[in-house]
Amino acid sequence: MKSILKLSKINGYNDVVSLREAVADNEGVIACQVSLEKNEISIVYDDYFLNEEDLIQSIEEAGFTVI
Repeated sequence: MKSILKLSKINGYNDVVSLREAVADNEGVIACQVSLEKNEISIVYDDYFLNEEDLIQSIEEAGFTVI
């Protein structure tokens, strides 16, 4: 599966690193790309292990807001 999630605001490289770490901690994540220009994150994952709600929860627990 692939999900593209809009985020409220990504402030720089440190936020990108934090987002990647928060998402990568989930079992089943295959790839993750963060766009500073678009304020979004694109995640490819195996839906056997997790769903989009799990990803959103991980991102929000890291201190970011999914729109």
